[in-house]
Amino acid sequence: MQARFTDKVAFVTGGGSGIGAATAQRLALEGATVVICGRRQANLDEVVELIRQAGGKAYSVQVDVSNESAFVAALEQTANEHGSLDVLVNNAMAYSYGGITDMSTEDWHSNFRTSVDGTFWGTRTAMKLMKGKGGAIVNISSICGELGTPMMSGYSAAKAAIVNFSRAAAAEGASDNIRVNVVVPAVVETPATSGMLSDQGMLNNTNRLIPMGRVGRSDELASAIAFLASDDASYVTGACLPVDGGRACVLVTALD
Repeated sequence: MQARFTDKVAFVTGGGSGIGAATAQRLALEGATVVICGRRQANLDEVVELIRQAGGKAYSVQVDVSNESAFVAALEQTANEHGSLDVLVNNAMAYSYGGITDMSTEDWHSNFRTSVDGTFWGTRTAMKLMKGKGGAIVNISSICGELGTPMMSGYSAAKAAIVNFSRAAAAEGASDNIRVNVVVPAVVETPATSGMLSDQGMLNNTNRLIPMGRVGRSDELASAIAFLASDDASYVTGACLPVDGGRACVLVTALD
């Protein structure tokens, strides 16, 4: 394993499970000092312990990224305590499920507070902290932001917003060598999808929609995130990288 993040400090939101936890472990394995945040301290403690047992350096802060002042303070504290902020992964998300005609305004807004507002607050703060020395920001969107998804209009709209916000942030940050890129997963095995994927019929139907014939793993997303956050991607900014087994590239897939 390469050590692409030696002497670098990384902050990962939603780091207590799924893609965030896998990303934190991957960055730490490659030498980063990793700080993870999330709403559930027990989950954060478990990830930190796994990283430390593997010889990595990890810390946690219990914070909800939909709370602007708390989230900004956590990022600033990370830079103050560890000397810098070199990598930010905006992974935390929240969503509501339901049809448009039945959706309340509050449910609509709930999709944006974590995914869009949190990504904005994190990116804005990170760009200030990285100014003068550079850094990498990786924002996590979703295939739902690329393709229409019934019953998830709010989540889909929020994830689409992340893509174009990130392009604008990349354009603004480029002169300071602050790179901003997006990773776009489809269905990934995480605690959030475990209920759906535990149904064999649903799993089979999902697999049939994916050209590679299976859903993704969190570690596969972590590998893509680590690439975009590393100096291996030193000339990549404003990119939107699908990591979806080919799902977004086809209109229909082969049927049995």
